[in-house]
Amino acid sequence: MSDPAVDEDSRRVYTPDDDHNFPDEKLNSVLEFIDDDEEITTYLEAQNVNAVDRMRYNDHGTKHIEIVRNRALCLYDLLKAGEVDFNGARQQGLAEEDESVIVALAATLHDVGHVVHRDSHAYYSIPLAADILDRILPEFYDVAETVRMKGEVLHAILCHHTAETPLTTEAGVIRVSDALDMERGRSRIPYEHGGRGINTLSSQAISRVSLQQGDTTPVMVEISMTNAAGVYQVDNLLKAKLEDSGLEDQIRIVALNTNENREQLVERIEL
Repeated sequence: MSDPAVDEDSRRVYTPDDDHNFPDEKLNSVLEFIDDDEEITTYLEAQNVNAVDRMRYNDHGTKHIEIVRNRALCLYDLLKAGEVDFNGARQQGLAEEDESVIVALAATLHDVGHVVHRDSHAYYSIPLAADILDRILPEFYDVAETVRMKGEVLHAILCHHTAETPLTTEAGVIRVSDALDMERGRSRIPYEHGGRGINTLSSQAISRVSLQQGDTTPVMVEISMTNAAGVYQVDNLLKAKLEDSGLEDQIRIVALNTNENREQLVERIEL
């Protein structure tokens, strides 16, 4: 019998040594490289200063990036298992193995613009990420491949912002995965400092987010919440990210109120 804890982790965390539904050798090499990169590590720490320390907003630093990247790669894996087409790398004449690299790099760098300002951060992320990609991509790609990979990663970074429409499946994955970091740990710091805005309170109500193979769609996202405040995370933030992502027909979202100690205002939401 399988270990339930291991099964649950496999729905939330990308593990390089596991078997995947896509070629993962290049991805794992890139992940090892960027995880040891001092510039990226510093950006992930520094980008939280404006968001959390100065604006009392939810986490947008190292932990947020770790969660978004894990969710993005798990979501990508499930979509590949469901034979969903990924057009970003393919239309650029790149290999299938490059799809996951686009996803991983975009997830890692999508919020670096926060070092400039929280407002309009997606647009500030583009030039900053471009400089980082100019240094990293030549380690793994020739000149022509570097140009094409850079464009695809930057497109996915820009389109995590709801004002821009993803034109690739890879970008859609980043857009949705950004909203899948909604559990209460994300709002711990602003909550402890007295933050009681709707983003903080609604995040405090989300206890667990898991991804798994769906019955009617390639992916089902299951969300457990402890009170009705969690509805804001699901119906406003996640729903907004899912709309126009290109993945609306591929992902089913089910949110359950798991608090049995009080009258249930909301028992179940399904998108």
